Amino acid sequence: MAKMKLNEIRAQLVIARQQGTLIEVHNIPNDDYFNVGFVLAIDSLFCLLISIDWDGKINGLIAIRLSSIEYVAKGTDYLMTISEKTKVAHQYHYFDIWQVQKFIDNHPDYTKGDLLNNVLNDSFTNQLPVVIGTAKYKGADDFEGVIASRDRVKLTLHYFNEHDLSSMWTYDILLAQLDYVRVRGTQAATTRQVLYDIFDQQ
Repeated sequence: MAKMKLNEIRAQLVIARQQGTLIEVHNIPNDDYFNVGFVLAIDSLFCLLISIDWDGKINGLIAIRLSSIEYVAKGTDYLMTISEKTKVAHQYHYFDIWQVQKFIDNHPDYTKGDLLNNVLNDSFTNQLPVVIGTAKYKGADDFEGVIASRDRVKLTLHYFNEHDLSSMWTYDILLAQLDYVRVRGTQAATTRQVLYDIFDQQ
């Protein structure tokens, strides 16, 4: 599908948020990988989604830079399949195993104002693992770790490389280069376990 204009993307996200529609957000060029979820909020630079995985359950939150989005889709056969899977996830009580909806309900300010700042502040303050994608690598690599420091311009991420666990690695990232930040889901939980077991970090 052809790349949509930014105003079209924003319009589709606004409609999806208003209608509570499950959507596909394609933010990695020439790749079959894309995000599925419900739009929680939109600001001038980012949208925030409750991410739904292929099992039909909530898999954390993801903030995606609007300008990195290729296109948004709704009503696809894939989405219809995922929607059916969510019914099963509800029926057998594993739809929200990470209690994401409860977190959002208890922290209404999370979806207001500067979305990227909200996500980063929560993760940094509470030392929560993050999964970060950058404009430089365009989905070719996820960086999984914890934010060691941050300011208004950049952050320093301590992350691990699953192919080389000899040490933790450090990556200084300009906030302007962040394409997406994924938190409070499966990757975050597995990252925490790796950091605890292998690198002795709480």
